[in-house]
Amino acid sequence: MNASSPLIEVRGLKKYFGSSDRPVRAVDDVSFAIQPGETLGLVGESGSGKSTIGRTVLRLLDSTAGEVRYRGQNLAELSAERMRRLRAKLQIIFQDPYASLNPKMRIGAILAEALSTHGLARSRAEREARIAELLTTVGLRPEHADRFPHEFSGGQRQRIGVARALAVEPEFIVADEPLSALDVSIQSQVINLLADLRERFKLTMLFISHDLDVVEYLCDRVVVLYLGKVMEIAPTEALFGQPLHPYTQALLVASPKPDPLLPSTHVALQGDIPSPVAPPSGCVFRTRCPHAIDACAQQVPPLAEVSPGRWRACIRPETMTQAAA
Repeated sequence: MNASSPLIEVRGLKKYFGSSDRPVRAVDDVSFAIQPGETLGLVGESGSGKSTIGRTVLRLLDSTAGEVRYRGQNLAELSAERMRRLRAKLQIIFQDPYASLNPKMRIGAILAEALSTHGLARSRAEREARIAELLTTVGLRPEHADRFPHEFSGGQRQRIGVARALAVEPEFIVADEPLSALDVSIQSQVINLLADLRERFKLTMLFISHDLDVVEYLCDRVVVLYLGKVMEIAPTEALFGQPLHPYTQALLVASPKPDPLLPSTHVALQGDIPSPVAPPSGCVFRTRCPHAIDACAQQVPPLAEVSPGRWRACIRPETMTQAAA
């Protein structure tokens, strides 16, 4: 694997639920790549398929179609045993720190379980030293290993979730909305922790969030998702400075701003996201798009590279999109 090869590559990924005659199209033909050391943001409204993508990428859910490749390996082709061994390299930080920790286990036992599963601690002394190191790394104290999850705040529990993900020395982490269950007052602490750990351990990350301010701060590039489809992919600075897709423009309008009285040329998003059971024909965003034309109902717009590193799924000419922005 050379330096330019992606660590994670998603190709035409689909994940449908329910019956085959009327499936829920949670993820519908999604493609993107994540380079080693990169943090890729995945944004979109609730119901857009973000968390489903995260779980399918890690093969916690089996895909309906498409491929997920890690270092060139198609994960769907691996046996259960090979996938189990590989899981040390592919970890997740769950959204809800109150539900993701076993309330009957002490913190030390939760972390020790990960170490034992992957054979990363040969003795009790080595295991206890590693647990103390992990707790210190995420801003907790070694003696916290003897406590139960209910004895910690939400922010501390999420730190424990981060420590559990780091325990097996992963290369890639899916952070599935790790801030949404936390009080605003402590979200910044977890954000800074993730940023520090990313640099310290050279982690590659898929950061799933609906908070655009956090994504702008933490991520190198951003994938914009709507109803299971990719609308736009761009470097973070370019996307926030000049969004090319009408949906991205609408999301930025909806995001809170330091000065809400400043004028905006973007159009605010109206209505609700359609059902993934019966998505609109053609472009799935057309029913809410202020610039939709008749052709949008007839043609599924391909995700096309409109300039180096910038991808957009829209049949309108790029000049029209930029003018709308």
